Amino acid sequence: MVYKSKEKLLIEIRLTDGQQDAFIPSYTSLDQIQGKVFLTAQTNTKIEQVYISFEGDVKTYVEKIATSSPTNGRSNAFQPFLRLVQPREEGDFPHDNILEAGKTYSFPFTFAVPDRLLPQTCNHSQDNDIVHQAHLQPPPTLGDPLTAGWGKSLMDDMAPDMSIISYSIRARITNGLRSDNKHNVIADDSKKIRIVPTVPEQPPLVVQGGQEDDYKLRKEKPIKKGTFKGRLGTLVMESAQPRSLRLPLPRTENPCAVTTSATVNLRFDPASPDAQPPRLGTLATKLKAATFFASRPMRDIPSRSSDFHGSTTRGIYVETLPLSSRCVSTAQWEKHNGASPPRRDSALSTASVSNPNPNVPQPSASYKEGQPYYTAHLLVPITLPRRDDGTGSSKVFVPTFHSCLVSRIYVLDFYLTCQTPGASVTAPTMHLKLPIQVSAEGSADARPSISEGEAQAITRREAAEFMWQPRSIAPPSPEYTEQAQFSAFTTPSPDSAEAASWSAQADSIDDVRRSSGGIRAIENLPPPDYLIRTSGRPNVRSSPTR
Repeated sequence: MVYKSKEKLLIEIRLTDGQQDAFIPSYTSLDQIQGKVFLTAQTNTKIEQVYISFEGDVKTYVEKIATSSPTNGRSNAFQPFLRLVQPREEGDFPHDNILEAGKTYSFPFTFAVPDRLLPQTCNHSQDNDIVHQAHLQPPPTLGDPLTAGWGKSLMDDMAPDMSIISYSIRARITNGLRSDNKHNVIADDSKKIRIVPTVPEQPPLVVQGGQEDDYKLRKEKPIKKGTFKGRLGTLVMESAQPRSLRLPLPRTENPCAVTTSATVNLRFDPASPDAQPPRLGTLATKLKAATFFASRPMRDIPSRSSDFHGSTTRGIYVETLPLSSRCVSTAQWEKHNGASPPRRDSALSTASVSNPNPNVPQPSASYKEGQPYYTAHLLVPITLPRRDDGTGSSKVFVPTFHSCLVSRIYVLDFYLTCQTPGASVTAPTMHLKLPIQVSAEGSADARPSISEGEAQAITRREAAEFMWQPRSIAPPSPEYTEQAQFSAFTTPSPDSAEAASWSAQADSIDDVRRSSGGIRAIENLPPPDYLIRTSGRPNVRSSPTR
């Protein structure tokens, strides 16, 4: 991009790391962003400083809708969560800091995409430390149609206009100070880039299955024989959170399909011993992408969409994508005779509770102990749609993340239909809502690097901290040194069998302890009251230079 300022100063930001010709320059955690800023002045121009920075910020707004129009409006929020500045040496500038007319000057830059933000980035109050740690992870680029793409095509990342997360390389040229003691910026330009941070797979969520929760891992439905007929039995549908959908590197050419799988476990508890399980129909799979946004920092991890409805400071935007619909009428039911595992409490029916046989759902509320029951298992492949897979999808996915103002989660919906034997009435559809994470691969070559001087400085600082840290070394307390005692015992006569047994044993303390009499050491006493400082180097976490 070439920028022309009022001082007739041309700015061009050009990448030199192999992505200068990329349709959308894309990077992941710990990648290096390298390039140069070119300055060309049409007239002799005096400058003071050239600031080149790598910046990230988030913008949100929430519409305030009220019954009376005068109170309508919006609340806005802006958070600059990242700013790394390229240091400059005196030799980088021309003589007397004057850019000669018609001459082009270049200023190189190198930035490393951080895998963690500075602690002061998230300084608001949170409900727990997990929220704080999640907010310190760099979020992905989101909501900007000019940086959401795949290959050489612009795509839709399913984010609303109310939330935009952007990254850019920015160059600002200053010349002195203004009357308000702020830098006088004579030229300013930026180049947008796309960041898809590395996101490892997280442990499965613990779902309690409340009425207002967005997740439902288990569903029970009574099945009738037909209209105005009796009950055939109870169908139980159960599943668990599948493995994550792992995105490839953002600049991978012709990546493989992003796929995972889930298993839907079915159980039928018949109302009578001769009742047969229903015939299964279709199983439809859909994926919901939910974007939570707020104009005030969020104190917790969003888990209920109902908490964001009707709020003047928070909102939610959901898009649903159909993934597949397949016929499962050929699924085989397996009959089980005998006792079934004890049923869990209803409050824990969808939680991650230990089950002796996780492939067999727990009994329904109507199950009678000792009655036969049937089980079936459905393996469901899950594949994210792509532009080149024949569906013509224009959607692009970002990893699951949680930041101070924006969060993105995904929900997997299963819809199962079934039909009772000999009846034309279709039973109500059973619906499960599973949490699913979208993770992202990292670059195998990316390694956090520091200069030799920085490594030496860290070593010296650690050595100084180890040497001058106060120590406390004290002798054992009297309460522990004055408690040694012998137990009372009687010496056996020399002619007794017990004395002969004693003389045959070794004279070690351990052997005496193993005998029926003798010294009894006092066990389980606390350790002496003195401090031993363990050696080792303290943990040091380096953070980007601000």
